[in-house]
Amino acid sequence: MRDDDEAFAGQRERIDAPMKRLFGTYGRRNWRPLAVGVVASAASHVLGLLPILILGITLDAVFLETRPYAFPGVPEAWVPEDRIAQFWLSVGLVFATFALSAVAAWIQGLGLNAFAQRIQHEVRTDTYDAMQDLDMAFFAEKETGEMTSILSNDVNRLEQFLNGGFNVACMLAFTVGGVAVLMAIENWQLALVTLIAVPIIAVFTHWFVQKVQPIYEDVRATVGTLNSRIDGNLGGIEVIKASNTEELESGRVAETSDEYYQRNWDAIRLSVAFFPGLRVIGGAGFLLTFVVGGYWVFLGAPGPFSGELTAGTFVVFVLYSQRMVFPMAQFGQLINLYQQARASAERIFGLMEQPNRLETDADAPALSVREARVEYDDVTFGYEEDERVLEDLSFTLEGGETLAFVGPTGAGKSTALKLLLRFHDVDRGAIRIDGQDVREVELGSLRRSIGYVSQETFLFSGSVRDNIAYGQGEVDDETVREAAKAAQAHEFVTELSEGYDTKVGERGVKLSGGQRQRVGIARVLLQDPDVLILDEATSDVDTETERAIQEGLDVLTEDRTTLAIAHRLSTIKEADQILFLEDGRVKERGTHEELLASGGRYADLWGVQAGELAAME
Repeated sequence: MRDDDEAFAGQRERIDAPMKRLFGTYGRRNWRPLAVGVVASAASHVLGLLPILILGITLDAVFLETRPYAFPGVPEAWVPEDRIAQFWLSVGLVFATFALSAVAAWIQGLGLNAFAQRIQHEVRTDTYDAMQDLDMAFFAEKETGEMTSILSNDVNRLEQFLNGGFNVACMLAFTVGGVAVLMAIENWQLALVTLIAVPIIAVFTHWFVQKVQPIYEDVRATVGTLNSRIDGNLGGIEVIKASNTEELESGRVAETSDEYYQRNWDAIRLSVAFFPGLRVIGGAGFLLTFVVGGYWVFLGAPGPFSGELTAGTFVVFVLYSQRMVFPMAQFGQLINLYQQARASAERIFGLMEQPNRLETDADAPALSVREARVEYDDVTFGYEEDERVLEDLSFTLEGGETLAFVGPTGAGKSTALKLLLRFHDVDRGAIRIDGQDVREVELGSLRRSIGYVSQETFLFSGSVRDNIAYGQGEVDDETVREAAKAAQAHEFVTELSEGYDTKVGERGVKLSGGQRQRVGIARVLLQDPDVLILDEATSDVDTETERAIQEGLDVLTEDRTTLAIAHRLSTIKEADQILFLEDGRVKERGTHEELLASGGRYADLWGVQAGELAAME
């Protein structure tokens, strides 16, 4: 996959040492459960090694009588002289070590899981907060599935490493380290033979890391692309079915899935060769220990070695070398998890580092609304540098007045209103409310002062009541009903199966377009904003419903500054100002009567719509 195909490739390239950042930022403030888990893991794994040592000592001292019966750390006074008693003491010690090891393993699980879960929670919420604060241009450019993949799959991948990876790392460190120490105590010469596999595994693993790291980066990128494709298709399933394009979309999903399959298969092929290779190296270390140790017991110290090797010590070494094979084989799994987590961390921090095109000042004053006077001063804006959507747009709207935008599709009407909400910043000129530049006030206070009803009302998958009261905190039922009545929504809501408690489904799919718009209008009316924006707020309702809604809106806009876009000119003919936009410029300006008298484009459009209305009556 090329870098320019990946949504956050540019940000990923700027992320330096993502795992160091992960542990430095999130690990540092969650060190307590990690410390508990690591200490408990050390205890569990070291205790798990002691039964083998006890077995070797018991074999030599009790059964073969080739060495004294003694254990490191056990007082001599505790050691019985009778061989039967010594045997039962060994049994008791083995039982105790297993029991204590199990308790320590339980504590380890609690500690490491708490560490991983806390970081998972913090990373996900921090990433979401960073994403939510970005400008609307970012969301227009990025696909929802890609962002969902980061917040879900990539964050979960970190949790898998922080939990499973630390479990493997602790097992590897404390098992191999413990074995090395115990073998060195018993016979440091044979210990060198057994441990010779460790540096070979390190070199082999380094090779694997160099090969697999870029592959995992591609895998994480392609899974995001796949999620975006599936998410988009599920969202547009109605269009797909209506257009009879199931076969086309199936092919597209198959193509994207195949790309993910190919990238993932590259990683799998490398991994399935790596893990058996580790087992071969570990097994070679075991075989070498068996050969050298066995020769030593039967024929004496071979070559440069010296001293005596008892049968019990030989058994200990054979069992310990066998115990080392599995942890060393798991070293590859640890590297596997690490590389996957590193690729995910790059994407997560890449999203966190996404620059916000809206320059905000943390110390900016809150917007102070007195008259709600809105002024556009030579506003010019384009989504791309070489493309202008609006050019030198200027008007002044006094508090309590209504201004309406009309014009053909693509004229810049919706863009002009979104600039007031500061979804984007103007390229040139200024927008002011009561003389305050919207770029110089606290963003939250600006948006709290403006109510926005878009032409495509979005509802959350809760109840009707939840959607009307959204963002307003605790609101009593009567207040919700009054807002619904003003928006002409109360009647249809009471006819729903559970009234205001009816679940609207994902994106409000259980309601019609007109019903969704009326709920959206009620939501904004409950907000009681100083400035009201209506972006074709009645576009999806029939004429009768539109008239009812308009009656409610006329009352509510009487003393409120209102900017509106209307598809039907009949809904804005009472506006104090009407601007006819075309190609981002104001072509006509005036009241309804003035524009009709001028005989321009507005008058032509009014004539067409008036004729249509007459034909319908």
